[in-house]
Amino acid sequence: MDQTPETEAPQTDAPKKDDSSGLIQKIQSLGQTNVPTMEGSSIHCLTIVGQIEGHMQLPPNNKATKYEHLIPQLVAIEQNHKIEGLLVILNTVGGDVEAGLAISEMIASLSKPSVSLVLGGGHSIGVPIAVSADYSFIAPTATMTIHPVRLTGLVIGVPQTFEYLDKMQDRVISFVTSHSEITEERFKELMFSKGNLTRDIGTNVIGTDAVSDGLINEVGGVGQAIKKLNELIEANKKDEDKGLTQ
Repeated sequence: MDQTPETEAPQTDAPKKDDSSGLIQKIQSLGQTNVPTMEGSSIHCLTIVGQIEGHMQLPPNNKATKYEHLIPQLVAIEQNHKIEGLLVILNTVGGDVEAGLAISEMIASLSKPSVSLVLGGGHSIGVPIAVSADYSFIAPTATMTIHPVRLTGLVIGVPQTFEYLDKMQDRVISFVTSHSEITEERFKELMFSKGNLTRDIGTNVIGTDAVSDGLINEVGGVGQAIKKLNELIEANKKDEDKGLTQ
């Protein structure tokens, strides 16, 4: 019996599936992913959401922003000549004090214009981060909780620990008052207020109140924040051009 030769099945180019595993892995590890670069855009958007994770790793079910991931991003923003301005968007409950201050100091020390926008909440150590930018906005319904530095649920019996917390608190107060229009007396009044928070000392400040106290520059949203940042970028370019001609 003659055997017919086997014919090879025609090879067809199967459509390639989008490999999203890398993106998913990046989101899981960083808690966020970079905003796609828009053609012609010179603004980088940095989001700080959830709880700011510092020296202690938070449980995996916590939404967190890791400061060891933000610091290299801020260095890259400073070095990248294509980035002319930074937009910082916050919706954070606070977190590690030293980590928050480190992020605040880095944003404040950038040579490029920066604008912050508080959406939802910029609580606790989120307050210094919000005021670290050159200009700050807060949404009308957003809130900011101002309270003393504390250790959650611990009884402290060592005097040195109290002194350390006091010095850290002084660092927070000094940074906020030097990077905003609020006075030290008013900020301390909000920080140590009794009765505003049901179970704690401090004050919950809403949008317009944060502006009237001098903590935040203006009430607004994304549109106003980007418009202001573009104005700062243009002003920065004029200053640089002026410096070159002199």
